[in-house]
Amino acid sequence: MITVKEVRTKKDLKAFVKFPFSLYKNSKYWVPPVISQEIKTFDKKVNPVFNDADATLFLAYKEDKIVGRIAAIINWLEIKDQGTKKMRFGWFDVIDDLAVTDALLKKVHDIGKQNKLEYMEGPVGFSNLDKVGVLTYGFDHIGTMITWYNHPYYASHFEQLGYAVEKQYLENKHAFKDIKSENFSRIQEIIKRRYGLKPLYFNKTEDVMPYANKMFDLFNESYSSLSSFVAINDVQKEYFKKKFLGFINPEYIKFVVDKNDDLVAFGIAMPSYSQALQKMNGKLFPFGIKHLLKAKKHSKTVTLYLIGVHPEYQNKGVHAIVFNEFHETFSEKGILECLRTPELIENTAIQALWKNFKPVTHKKRCTFRKDIA
Repeated sequence: MITVKEVRTKKDLKAFVKFPFSLYKNSKYWVPPVISQEIKTFDKKVNPVFNDADATLFLAYKEDKIVGRIAAIINWLEIKDQGTKKMRFGWFDVIDDLAVTDALLKKVHDIGKQNKLEYMEGPVGFSNLDKVGVLTYGFDHIGTMITWYNHPYYASHFEQLGYAVEKQYLENKHAFKDIKSENFSRIQEIIKRRYGLKPLYFNKTEDVMPYANKMFDLFNESYSSLSSFVAINDVQKEYFKKKFLGFINPEYIKFVVDKNDDLVAFGIAMPSYSQALQKMNGKLFPFGIKHLLKAKKHSKTVTLYLIGVHPEYQNKGVHAIVFNEFHETFSEKGILECLRTPELIENTAIQALWKNFKPVTHKKRCTFRKDIA
């Protein structure tokens, strides 16, 4: 018999966060989160997303053993500001038992129905900066700290339960040696002169901070046209600065400003922490910090996390300045491989930016949707 219980206590929350550790304990490709950070994600006193969102967490039990988990999420900004009556769900993990998946999803459905929402979609997080999608291709590639990994049967469960593919994402990679600097080094000099632009250089994280809010504003502007985009508000900006900037080498943050010092483009890359996180197995102490710092300094793989260009400067070649800055830094660091985060399959503009770098699609993922009856 399967029972589903709401997470109500600290003990329950810890069990919710730790369930994937048992589900993927023999996987060479799953990348565990930092347990303490994952717990804080669901702490209403810490994560400001709860000012505008609700989340109800559930655990599924079979013979008193945890066999699945899910987070039922309502983003009220999305519903009230955009009129999108969507019930989100994420942090979905389950054993290969269709009945367990069905029981968990019914809990999400019930909450959506109670709130008069029209459909469910997931796996997704609270916002566009959270993890997204069920992996459908590329199961033999190591995950990243900013994506979910899952067993191949997940997609089959959704399909059998009548869910349809809603959004599709591609993840691409390319060897650093395939980036030919002559494709952008000359043109970026022309673009800088033509529009009075200049790149900014950072050696310390604190030097980035005066521009961080401008970056989030530009992120909101440059990504607003994508489906289901939810803008990052001022309170969330402070939270994300604390959560993410410590993981990013300041020299991997590339800003381009105009003659008035206004931000017109940015690019952010992160060293790969995948192997470090696997060694840590969810624990920062006593040795986890050491693994993270080593990866931050010595990783030869980088993840190209975000790139944004102000709408007024799109299609004017400004991205060439960002690429040139990355190329110089990656050359100095001896980077061997560049990964890209999940990109919507219809986001042809971002895919066009990388077309000359011989990209290889090594992973595919999607979200699933079902109407709420």
